[in-house]
Amino acid sequence: MTREVEQKMVEYTFHCAEIRGKAESKAIPEARLQAFVALVGRIRAEILPHSVIQNNAYTKWFMTGAPDRREVEHFLRQFSVFSNLFLEAQLKKVINAPTLEAMRASKEILLNELGVVFRNRQSQSQSPVKPESPVKAESQSSDVDDALVEQEGSVEGGTFRFAAAHFEWLLRMTGHLGLGFGDVGKRRHGTPSTLYFCDELARLYGSEDPHTALGASFAVENWAAAGFWKELIAGLRIFKARECPDLPLSFFLWHDRVEDQHAAHTWAELEEEFFAMDLDQEKFIAGGRAMLDGVAAFWHGLDQDRHQASR
Repeated sequence: MTREVEQKMVEYTFHCAEIRGKAESKAIPEARLQAFVALVGRIRAEILPHSVIQNNAYTKWFMTGAPDRREVEHFLRQFSVFSNLFLEAQLKKVINAPTLEAMRASKEILLNELGVVFRNRQSQSQSPVKPESPVKAESQSSDVDDALVEQEGSVEGGTFRFAAAHFEWLLRMTGHLGLGFGDVGKRRHGTPSTLYFCDELARLYGSEDPHTALGASFAVENWAAAGFWKELIAGLRIFKARECPDLPLSFFLWHDRVEDQHAAHTWAELEEEFFAMDLDQEKFIAGGRAMLDGVAAFWHGLDQDRHQASR
C-alpha cells in the first residue's frame, strides 16, 4: 500500500467490521482501496455539503415554533403525500434490487412502513422489562403502544398490525387538526414541488440502475440523519404546547430515533456494496446529487408556500 493511500485510509475508519478486517489484513487490492478513497473524497466534496443537508431554511424556521395552525396543517398534508408515495419508491427498490441481500434489506423497510413490527430478539432476551419508549412517553393520547415502536430488529417473525403502519401514525396526528383520511396522502393533495420530490424518489432511489440507486439511497440516508427530524420535532412541540396539547408526535419521534441509529449504518452499507460490485462512481455521485436536489425542491416549495401565504 502506498504512503498516500495509507495516510488517507488513516483519516477514514471503516464502519463495517468485515471490510475493516479485510483492509487491515491487506486482503483488498490496493487499487480497490484507492478507488474507495477517491469515492469518499468525492462524497465529502460533492454530496455532504449539499444545502439541504447543511442548511435547510424551512426546517430552521419551523423549529422556532413560528408556524401557525394553517401552516402546520399545510406542512403535514405535504409530508403525508411524501410518506405515502414513498411506498412506491421503496417497492421499486425491492423490485430492482441487484442482490437477494439488497432485496431483503429493502423489504425490511417496506414491510415496516406498512405495519410489520420489528422484532428485536436481542432486547427481548436481555431483559424482560423494556425501558419506556420515548414515543410512548411523549403522549399517552398517541394510541401507539410499546409493542408498535421497536426501532430496530427485523420484520422476520414480526407481527403485522394496522395501527403500526407509519401512515396511520401520521393520520392519527393529522386527525387532531381536522384532517381526515380523505384530506391527506394522495397525489391530488401534493403541490408541484412535493410531487417532483416523490417522482424523483421513484426514479432515482428506486432506479433499476444499481449505481444510481445506491448513490440516491446513500444521499437520502445522509439527509435523513442530518437532523431535520429534530428540527421539526422542536417546532411541533412548541405548536403542541401552544395550540394542540393532545397532538401525538409518535411518527416524528420514532423516525428521529431510527435515523440516529442509522447514521453509521449508512457508511457500512456503502462499504459493503462498494467492495461487492464494480461501482460506477460517476453514476453514484450523479444519482446522489440529483436525489438531494429533489429533496431540496420539496423543502424549498414549502418555504415558498409560507412566504406567499404571508403576503
